[in-house]
Amino acid sequence: MKNYHNDLDPITILVADDNLTNREIVFYSFAESTVIKVADGQSVLDILSANDQIDVVLLDVMMPGLSGFEVCQRIKAHPRWRTIPVIMLTALHSVESRVEALQAGADDFISKPFNISELRARVYTSTRAKRYYDQLEDTENILMTLAAVVESKDPYTNGHLQRIRNLTASFCQALGLGLREQEVIKYGGLLHDIGKVAISDLILLKPGRLTPQEYENIKTHVLVGDTIVRSLKLGKQVGPVVRGHHEHWDGSGYPDRLTGLEIPLGARIIGICDVYDALTTDRPYRKKISVQQSLDYIRSQSGIHFDPEMVDIFLGLS
Repeated sequence: MKNYHNDLDPITILVADDNLTNREIVFYSFAESTVIKVADGQSVLDILSANDQIDVVLLDVMMPGLSGFEVCQRIKAHPRWRTIPVIMLTALHSVESRVEALQAGADDFISKPFNISELRARVYTSTRAKRYYDQLEDTENILMTLAAVVESKDPYTNGHLQRIRNLTASFCQALGLGLREQEVIKYGGLLHDIGKVAISDLILLKPGRLTPQEYENIKTHVLVGDTIVRSLKLGKQVGPVVRGHHEHWDGSGYPDRLTGLEIPLGARIIGICDVYDALTTDRPYRKKISVQQSLDYIRSQSGIHFDPEMVDIFLGLS
């Protein structure tokens, strides 16, 4: 039998089927793996609550108590379990039953009686996808921690990321953006300055005016940040936001001197929020100014530094 799991050992499979023979078939088909066998749907939920090492769940459709469809829905609605692949095991061959499985959130389904090679291939394909997703999630957690470390270097910017997150959330709500766009802008806001990890503290925390050379050094943080965030699952969308949050509407910004709508929406939003927060908080090189003065400045830069439409929305939020 062909080996589909050379890069996945060990894996843990949870199989739920009220038919003992089917459970044993799965058990012996994955002799190299850990197989947990249960006979009903409630036991699946109990196992998942106690064991966070489950890689894939195989669910019979027809079981006593909770059906496989109901169990699948609960798994996919749970914030900790929803990324676990669920493969439905069914003797039902109707289109309706397969549609119901997909509507319940199932990742795949296999018809009984099992073709062992197909079962193994589908299990390991689903598990490989989950492992890849988990790696991306781990990467995101690391990047968020790194962003917090960058912020903590400078006592003057304490809370900056959270304030940017709140401001961008208000922006997204006002614009009625879809969930994917909101997620891109959220990550862009949280990670917009992550590239400063490569900038010397002597420059970041300098109390006086930067020299031209130091300023050019600071400007590289958007390029470094773009490179770092490319490892995110939304990296291709978030990268341009991080890279472009210092671009100006009139083309006078950096690093690419983009103009107008060439600047990604998220970068146009974060650019306003970033400047507002900088103006209303103390920084090593100057004292904060009032909220009204900050709003007046942003209004004065409409069509120059900032997107006029985004300025109007921001002022409406204030």
